[in-house]
Formats: sequence, structure tokens, C-alpha cells
Amino acid sequence: EVFKMVTAFEERRNYMVGRLNKIPGASCFKPIGAFYVFPNFSSYYGKSYQGKKISNSTELADYFLDVARVAVVPGVEFGADPFERLSYATSMEDIKEGLNRIEEALRKLV
Repeated sequence: EVFKMVTAFEERRNYMVGRLNKIPGASCFKPIGAFYVFPNFSSYYGKSYQGKKISNSTELADYFLDVARVAVVPGVEFGADPFERLSYATSMEDIKEGLNRIEEALRKLV
């Protein structure tokens, strides 16, 4: 049972890291422990959506919540403003949907 859980979390982590690294301007290292990835989205800082500028991880997290309907934790909460924290302690279906929404939201920034 534990082996199945470990395998499932590893699969989810690897999927998230792979997807995030395919997003133009984003980068993500593969974490060793925990249930989170910590992608760098700072290349999107300075861009805007409907006249509202994104300047930091808090504003980007708010944007993801408002536009993509995805909750992330701003990296500034961990002393790393270029990043956002995303959990993979959920179903693969939810992970795929959330990343689709994040990608779509990032494409809307100009």
C-alpha cells in the first residue's frame, strides 16, 4: 500500500515538473521530498492582464486564483519571491486541469 502511494506521488511530481518546464518562461527543479513543486515564474513579472500589472509572487498567486481558479502559495512566504508553491497531493486529473488553467492564464499576460 505504501509503495503504491509513493509511486503515485512520484508520478504526479514528475508530471508536474515536466509540464512546468515546458511552459515558456517557467522553470522547475524536481524536489526530493514533500508534496510540492516550486516553479520560477518571475519572467512573467512586469506583464499585465486587463491593465493590472503582475510585479511579484503575491500578485501572480492572486492572478492565478482570479483568472485560472487555481490556488498556489506565493514564494515570498518562503523568502523566494520569484517562485510559487504548487501541491501535487491531489489527483492526477486535478493536476492536469490546474496546469492547463495556469498555462492558459499565463498566455493571457501581455
